[in-house]
Amino acid sequence: MDWLQGAIDYGVIGFLTLMSIIAIAIAVERRLFYTSVKIDGFKDKKSLELELTKKLHIIATIGSNAPYIGLLGTVLGIMLTFHTMGRDGLMDTCRIMSGLALALKATAVGLVVAIPSVALYNFLLRKAKVLMMEWEISNGRERI
Repeated sequence: MDWLQGAIDYGVIGFLTLMSIIAIAIAVERRLFYTSVKIDGFKDKKSLELELTKKLHIIATIGSNAPYIGLLGTVLGIMLTFHTMGRDGLMDTCRIMSGLALALKATAVGLVVAIPSVALYNFLLRKAKVLMMEWEISNGRERI
């Protein structure tokens, strides 16, 4: 089970890092799109909404699942610690604490990914709604 430590460090935390990069990249792309979109070029509200909310679901998915992936790393880290304790018998408390610290590191990284992702999602969704309201105002009524 020694491979499990590498799986937690490089697998779980690496995957969370990749998720964070994806969320930030999509958020930057969406923000740039929102600043350059011409709402007058859309005939109806539904087509505008489709363009404005494109890819936002990915950020929401990352924000909602990152804590669970971090929790998976925590569970694996605690399993590794218990396995090591059972295999070695009596253990030094330093080894136990370092194993638990490894486990909690995965949870912390999961939260570090989730919190900004949810904030970015909410920010971008609000901007999309504002642009849709501006379209409605400029067109005088809602077209369905």
